[in-house]
Amino acid sequence: QVQLVESGGGLVQAGGSLRLSCAASGRTLSINAMGWFRQAPGKEREFVSAVRWSGDSTSYADSVKGRFTISRGNVRNTVYLQMNSLKPEDTAAYYCAAMQSGGLGLKDYEYEYWGRGTQVTVSS
Repeated sequence: QVQLVESGGGLVQAGGSLRLSCAASGRTLSINAMGWFRQAPGKEREFVSAVRWSGDSTSYADSVKGRFTISRGNVRNTVYLQMNSLKPEDTAAYYCAAMQSGGLGLKDYEYEYWGRGTQVTVSS
């Protein structure tokens, strides 16, 4: 089992920045990739970004490219999401997820483990 805990959410004005962190514990050596998803009220959960441990490749949703940067710690237990130039439409609960499989990591069903989420609110 893998446990995930997110932190770093909060309230920020449009144009501001936040850095989310996700700490993994348990069987972290089984993790091949970690990602971030978000869900706004009344909307479906959507992919934000992912990073694979092998090759350090990253993926981003079009809506956050150029504004968000995903990075990982030196061991398979930490991932960060630096969010710059935040917009009101970025307001959502942000969830960290960990994947053991070898998929692309763009779909939520590829991830076996999920954190409880951290709220990001961007005011206009």
